[in-house]
Amino acid sequence: MNLDSSKESDAKDDSPIRTNLHDPSSITNSGSNVETSTSAESVRQTNAQSAESCRFLVSIHHPAQAHFYRYIIKELRNSGHLVRVCVRDKEMTAELLATFGIEHEVLAQAQDSLAGTALSQAKYESKLLREAWLFQPDVLTSIGGIEISHVAPIVGARSLAFMDTPSELAYRLTAPNIDITCVPVAYKGKARGEIRRYEGYHELAYLHPDRFTYEPDQLRRYGVNPDDRLFILRLVDWGAYHDVGQSGFEQRVQHELVSLLDRHGEVYITSEKPLPPSLAEYNPDIPPHLIHDLLSAADIYIGDSGTMATEAALLGTPAIRVSSVVEQGDMGNFIELHEKYGLLDIFANGEDALARVKRLLDEPTSPDTWEKKRKRLLADKIDVTTFAVQQLEQLGRRSRHDEASIYA
Repeated sequence: MNLDSSKESDAKDDSPIRTNLHDPSSITNSGSNVETSTSAESVRQTNAQSAESCRFLVSIHHPAQAHFYRYIIKELRNSGHLVRVCVRDKEMTAELLATFGIEHEVLAQAQDSLAGTALSQAKYESKLLREAWLFQPDVLTSIGGIEISHVAPIVGARSLAFMDTPSELAYRLTAPNIDITCVPVAYKGKARGEIRRYEGYHELAYLHPDRFTYEPDQLRRYGVNPDDRLFILRLVDWGAYHDVGQSGFEQRVQHELVSLLDRHGEVYITSEKPLPPSLAEYNPDIPPHLIHDLLSAADIYIGDSGTMATEAALLGTPAIRVSSVVEQGDMGNFIELHEKYGLLDIFANGEDALARVKRLLDEPTSPDTWEKKRKRLLADKIDVTTFAVQQLEQLGRRSRHDEASIYA
């Protein structure tokens, strides 16, 4: 299966799609904006604790979130916790979860337009409420936190969100009674509840060396030679709530860029929307779960996806991000990757990004240089899966303790 988006109508079926595939500081002031911070060293030194079994409901609505929660879900289940996964399917989100062997239920399908997104969100939240009522979780968790902030109080559960993308709209849509929001140290923006900062990025939940190992032979199985010069271009549809009013590549620059890269090596384009016929031949015909192996093998990544730009940077691949938001002041994560670690170039328009690509092609930097930059970053950052599991288990125990106190 290729990596292009393949969307289905949300009106096909109202029934869930069921897929069965058989120490940081203690939590306080859940309604406040108290901040705590977790460093790499403190996570490494945290002793394992035996946790009583808790019930977690995970809400996922993007392929990157399937990757983020992949090992978190696995570790929670391995520790004896019950985990239920609900999905608003976008691109290959459900396909990835199935590939990872994660049981899940698709409650709604993502839509292209803002109006369609609003309707899909309303439908998803109504079904999520039903699932939560039946499951009775101790904790609901998601990235962003909008839906769990609405559902958790109704079913008497705690809520824990992970956030790395500031959005005034998302902030307004998130109920203020969310318990905890975990954000990277570099995060600049508002967040609800108790704010907990950590040294890392979402992408280090699945691309930390303890979680990901590059396997070039997997690419060879699908006709990709990792020893060739490879270039990856990523295009997004700009339909997410945090994308309102923003833009990326101009179409003319896209074609000029592809023409340039095609003369120097193999070009692969991944896109949230169907590619036009003139670019369809560049769509990689590999399983979606191998995208990070493809990024590892690439000589240059360029695109208007913030997630994939970060992934490429963390893998030591020269990365270029294009977004109009750069003109207004970019996200803290991207600024840190650019200014502190030199792993990411950021541009407000495609013309400037194209000029940077030309310089990289004419004067390529040694792979050893990029690997040194990557190792410097990894020395500063944590395994985000370990951090996330700690936070969820702590909040789950707190929820259980509070419930026991009520009935004592």
